[in-house]
Amino acid sequence: MTTKSNKDRQELSGNRRSFMKASAITATGIGIGLAPASEPVLAAVIETDFTGIKAGEQMIAVGSFQMPAYVSRPDKAKGSLPIILIASEIFGVHEYIADVTRRFAKLGYLAIAPEFFTRAGDPNTYGTTAEIQKHIVAKTPDSQILIDLQAAIAWASKNGGDLKKVGVTGFCWGGRITWLSATLPQVRAGVAWYGRVIGEKTEGNPLHPVDIAAELKAPVLGLYGGADAGISLESVEQMRAALAQAAPKNPAAKASLIEVYPDTPHAFHADYRATYREGPAKDGWEKCLAWFKKNGVA
Repeated sequence: MTTKSNKDRQELSGNRRSFMKASAITATGIGIGLAPASEPVLAAVIETDFTGIKAGEQMIAVGSFQMPAYVSRPDKAKGSLPIILIASEIFGVHEYIADVTRRFAKLGYLAIAPEFFTRAGDPNTYGTTAEIQKHIVAKTPDSQILIDLQAAIAWASKNGGDLKKVGVTGFCWGGRITWLSATLPQVRAGVAWYGRVIGEKTEGNPLHPVDIAAELKAPVLGLYGGADAGISLESVEQMRAALAQAAPKNPAAKASLIEVYPDTPHAFHADYRATYREGPAKDGWEKCLAWFKKNGVA
């Protein structure tokens, strides 16, 4: 992995956005570019090369629907591969998420980033997060996401993945989804990066992580920033309390952990954003890998 200068990042962003537009024209459903609605690209973008891995777009059947996904895997592998599902931010599967799949592939995983939002539209057609929330996220119910995750797991099992070694990780919106995914019987462990744990209950979001602690079937490691303006420490403590309450009767809840990095903002792992914090990002990544190994996803 390498980092790039501001000039290189601007050129990289422009090239990737051009590719993103080309992808849209070919109706692949995934735009590989840096999310234009996030914020200016100010941090050191990490770019993972393709040496030793295969990576690209893949269509995954969800019933009669074809869901796009970005999939990365080792170029040469002996036996079945452990499976990592990656849930994106609200910006969908853009280059940062694709790069994360390649990082996992370099470590021997079959890494899959489903484009959950494709039925609602392309987040990159909107200029603000508020618009994406209204037009894309609000029209993507949790129930459909869990079905999509199970379809991705089924696809992985037929394409070199080991069903006994399934992990899920996700960022921001995807962090919340990671908590919910840990209620699925196939999932062995989850790592939720600054995922919201409380919120308004709606038809599409009837339950939040704080409501499903007793239903967890896999332990979750939650990674949070102590200076996150959108996720209060009070809500994080509510999640800790829910896990503690469920712990006596639920081994997965008992085994779950929450790590808070002091003075650290939201999206501290997102290396293409100004919120990126190298120390917490690297420490969280190491803890993420150790968590999956500890819980049989390696």
